[in-house]
Amino acid sequence: MSNRPVITLTTDFGNNDHFVGTLKGVILEIVPEAQIVDICHSVQAFDVLDGALTISQAYSYFPTRTVHLVVVDPGVGTARRPILASSDKYHFIAPDNGVLSLVYAREERMHVRHITSEHYFLQPVSNTFHARDIFAPVAAYLAKEVDTLKFGDEVQEYVRFSAPKPKAVDANRLRGVVLKVDRFGNLITNITPQDAPALFAAGAKGFKIVLGSHEITEMHSVYAEGAPGEVFGILGSMGFLEIAANRGAAVQLTGAGKGTDVTVVLGEAAAAGKGA
Repeated sequence: MSNRPVITLTTDFGNNDHFVGTLKGVILEIVPEAQIVDICHSVQAFDVLDGALTISQAYSYFPTRTVHLVVVDPGVGTARRPILASSDKYHFIAPDNGVLSLVYAREERMHVRHITSEHYFLQPVSNTFHARDIFAPVAAYLAKEVDTLKFGDEVQEYVRFSAPKPKAVDANRLRGVVLKVDRFGNLITNITPQDAPALFAAGAKGFKIVLGSHEITEMHSVYAEGAPGEVFGILGSMGFLEIAANRGAAVQLTGAGKGTDVTVVLGEAAAAGKGA
């Protein structure tokens, strides 16, 4: 079992159609012994940043030589390239649209190849389902240990972007944004302990987090510390400030959502009214 190749799937396909099952069929036809792991098929449709966040949080917990198939592909059928990106430990198959950007940011060395070797594709290639006809078979052949050199030439220019970063408004205010809302209704921001150390310090006081019309003045270390109906801040497992509620959905309690501005106010400014 330990020698079975591992292929993961991260897509925006959902589970209501045949798409995910078809990918697995293509892979298993080529490498029947593959162990296929679903990371997520609920990436927001067409949302390349959400896909980038999802794969960046999960990929490094898998065994060395895992092949990660990542398909969030609003440009399917256009001139955007299919790519194979390889780090020291993992391979990634994806469209060249930035969905691997946060992986690139985490890895010191990445080699990216434009996949052009059509004899590894299913034929004919559909204009609307490259995941089936290009990405899945290439992932399978990689899992069979076909040399990466055989899939196409290395490229130096490939699409990547930086996730939105918090910005200092002044000496006491930091403005960030909600990056995503998770299954539990937690609002995951782009603010990290490096951005606002005082906010995440043990027993932090003298701050407020302004989210729309809400002001949050409590940080907790675990969700269960929150009182019923209380909205609070917490350092989540993704390494970002989350706005959360104990057994409740902060997204509903605040009326905020993805893209909502979040302002952290520290020191005397926090006691002087909203000032956000």
